[in-house]
Amino acid sequence: MKLRQFAFIAGLLTAAVVSGSPPSAPTDRPHRAIPAGEVLDLTGLRNVEFGDTEDELTRRGILRTDVQGCGWTLAGHTAISPVFVDDRLVLIWLGDSTRTTEGVGVGSPLRQVRARYPQLTPLHAPQGTYRLNGLLARDGDRAYLFLHDGRTVRKVIAGYADWAERLFAEGHGPC
Repeated sequence: MKLRQFAFIAGLLTAAVVSGSPPSAPTDRPHRAIPAGEVLDLTGLRNVEFGDTEDELTRRGILRTDVQGCGWTLAGHTAISPVFVDDRLVLIWLGDSTRTTEGVGVGSPLRQVRARYPQLTPLHAPQGTYRLNGLLARDGDRAYLFLHDGRTVRKVIAGYADWAERLFAEGHGPC
C-alpha cells in the first residue's frame, strides 16, 4: 500500500514539474474562490491540518474524491493538491495565489526566500532531468519545499519534512 501511495506522490511531482502547475481535475460542482493571498503555515490550511485523515476530511466535506484524474482536491481549494500516505495528509502543493506565513509563494525571488528562511537546505535535481532544484526550509518535523529555476520559486510544497525530502529525492513515477 505504501508503494502505491508513494507512486502517487511521485506522479504528482512529475506532473507538476512537466505541466507547470499542481494537478487538478475539472468538476461540475461550484467551488468557493480562494481569497487572494491565502496563507498556509506548517500546521496546514484553514480547516485542513497535516495528519488529518482522508475519512475525516471527506466527512467534513473538504476532501473531494469524486473528481476524475490522478488525485484528490480540497473543496474551495481546486488549485491546491493534497497528498496522503497511509490515510494521513502529509503534504500540500500550494496554489499560485497561496503564500507561506512569511509571504513566499510561486513567483517569489530566491533572495526573498533566503531572507525569510536563513536555514535552508539546498536540494539538487539529478543532471539530465527536467526536474527543478529545491530549497528545504525545515522547522522540526515540518518543512516548506521551494522548487525553483535558479531565480524564482516555481512550486511550493508544505508538510512533513521527511515526506518533502523523499518526494524531492524520488520525485518521478507513474500516477
